[in-house]
Amino acid sequence: MNRENRLPELPERIAGLERLAYNLWWSWHRPAWHLFRTLDPHAWRGSDHNPIRMLTRLPPHRLEDVAQDEAFLERYDRVVEQFQRAVEAEDGWFPRHHGPAEAPLAYFSAEYGLHSSLPVYAGGLGVLAGDYLKACSDLAVPVVAVGMIYSQAYVHQRIGQDGWQEDVEEPLDRSDDPIRRVLDQDGEPLRVQVPALDPPVHVGVWEVKVGRARLYLLDPDLEVNRPWDRGIASRLYVSDAEQRLRQEILLGMGGMRVLAALDIEPGALHLNEGHSFLAVLERVRSRVEQGATFDDALQKVRETTIFTTHTPVAAGSDVFPFQLMDRYVSGYLRELDTDRETFLELGTNPEDPDAGFNTTVFALRTAAFRNGVSQKHGEVAREMWSSLWPDRESENVPIEAITNGVHLSTWVDASWLQPVFDEHLGSSWIVDQDDPETWDGVDDIPDDVLWEVHQGLKGDMLAEIDSRARTNWHDERMPAGNVIAFGALLDPEALTLGFARRFTDYKRPDLILHDMERFRALVTDPLRPVQVVFAGEAHPNDTQGKRLIQRIFRVAQDPAFAGRIAFVEDYDQELATYMVHGVDVWLNNPVPPMEASGTSGMKASVNGVPNLSILDGWWIEGYSGENGWAFGGDDRDDQQDRDERDAQAIYRLLEEEIIPRYYERSDDGAPHRFVQVMKQAIKTVAPRFGTRRMVKDYVKLFYTRALELTT
Repeated sequence: MNRENRLPELPERIAGLERLAYNLWWSWHRPAWHLFRTLDPHAWRGSDHNPIRMLTRLPPHRLEDVAQDEAFLERYDRVVEQFQRAVEAEDGWFPRHHGPAEAPLAYFSAEYGLHSSLPVYAGGLGVLAGDYLKACSDLAVPVVAVGMIYSQAYVHQRIGQDGWQEDVEEPLDRSDDPIRRVLDQDGEPLRVQVPALDPPVHVGVWEVKVGRARLYLLDPDLEVNRPWDRGIASRLYVSDAEQRLRQEILLGMGGMRVLAALDIEPGALHLNEGHSFLAVLERVRSRVEQGATFDDALQKVRETTIFTTHTPVAAGSDVFPFQLMDRYVSGYLRELDTDRETFLELGTNPEDPDAGFNTTVFALRTAAFRNGVSQKHGEVAREMWSSLWPDRESENVPIEAITNGVHLSTWVDASWLQPVFDEHLGSSWIVDQDDPETWDGVDDIPDDVLWEVHQGLKGDMLAEIDSRARTNWHDERMPAGNVIAFGALLDPEALTLGFARRFTDYKRPDLILHDMERFRALVTDPLRPVQVVFAGEAHPNDTQGKRLIQRIFRVAQDPAFAGRIAFVEDYDQELATYMVHGVDVWLNNPVPPMEASGTSGMKASVNGVPNLSILDGWWIEGYSGENGWAFGGDDRDDQQDRDERDAQAIYRLLEEEIIPRYYERSDDGAPHRFVQVMKQAIKTVAPRFGTRRMVKDYVKLFYTRALELTT
């Protein structure tokens, strides 16, 4: 993948914009975001909020003008000073509480959702990893991250006139991505050979700056590699088993080799899911090379390895045929001074020993610190993997629970809501966000002010949806019925529910359509109507998920539903931001216990959007009785009865609780009883479900012990 720095030569007085643009710190700091927007609001929007792309498109005279604009320069100097303080200072929460770490922690993940300008993510796992890195930067946690860059194409969702999802591949042009090649000592692009692959495969390395944190992305798309090898990281989560194993060899083993080439020897290793499981083996190999036995090396590595599992079902793990593992790892095992049986046993599930090599089983056995991503998921994981500890009752299986969180500076609206928080919570609320007392000031926000802010955010969301619908009509020549189905007739005054996530069977996106007559009555009520905005993609191979999208789209096309149902195509991080800010109620109804954690509902709550959610994942911990609405939660197997029961619960809560609160208005126009739920959502969710709290939990429970730090 060829890429040159395309930024124009900036006037010396504002040359710091280049350094700022190449560090994603700007994306979660409001003054920096606004500084770029000030250059040219139209170009900023046209660049999809990518400062590198915008700077390449601005006419030179505009840059010369702002370099002499006193008002702009005053803002510029403040932002640059804040930036330098944030990324260069040696102090911070971690060193103050735990002292300096002799070596950093290495964090491995197959995907990172940091910003829409860097598409190296597929969904929630990646967004969680991106939020984690930002919080590590904020807290000065010594972390270096490793992932992969995907070279071939980004798949966009297009909905045809019949409502069927089409997967459109768009060739990736990473010229404007906030990445730079890592160079070797001779100033040439660094190239590292990946173990266990024959003929040899090499990777290049790209660096992403995330505040203080560094993310290194491995890139096998080099001319030195064969076409089959150049395509190892063509796209995320390839379906071909052999290529997927090669991808995981590249991420795990290759990632550790890259860190070694950069003279980074991590003090501990954190695996975010099992895709990078082979990083453990490469750490073992380096100790064996220094003279340790395999067993001793594995024990030492185990004592400094953390594994986070996100799947609530055993089928969610990668399982590779033993013969495939033999083909790729047998030669490598000779370097480990161990035999085939010893290695394969580490990845064999005792409940299904003939299934193949299970990456989750291997990671659980080779990590001393293990966790699920919510309290409920911790229980599920302990039960699911109890056979690995046959001498223990399931409740004593050594898998902890650290509930996921969201990065508040990223997800709390910066334009409307953060200034209100600054006024009523104090300017230090971001730093003190995990202290519940910080949020007491939410009660002091006048109801009509919070409601006006929410209405502004709702208007922004509807304008974005309308703009996308208009683009479809103009560019794709969509018929009017489809334009309406994309959201062109949504009503800013109507109670608006939002449902946005991966479309697959267990998430039940069409549950609210279970009783069509009752649902139609809700959306067509002339005095108190409800409308629903749906968004999300089905996996390209998930035919049933595509059928669910088609069903919802056809309802949205039906005039009987008065244009109050919308399906917004091509769900991405930017649209997610609009929706978690702008809908009135966030809807979530997966089959329990399939929601390991979930984070979209957290993002909605911290923006004052209450959840209407089944009691699963994080909502079991988050629901207080006053901060949203809950239903269901049992995990009985009678699917038909469960769908009926849960759908009726949704209708009842809408009819008896949510709709009356929303439409009950006082003289100032605010629905005060509804706003009280909004305030409780912010107050109860923000301090407990932010990544600041989550990362501190990882540090206190795992990192201090793995890195042998003071506590």
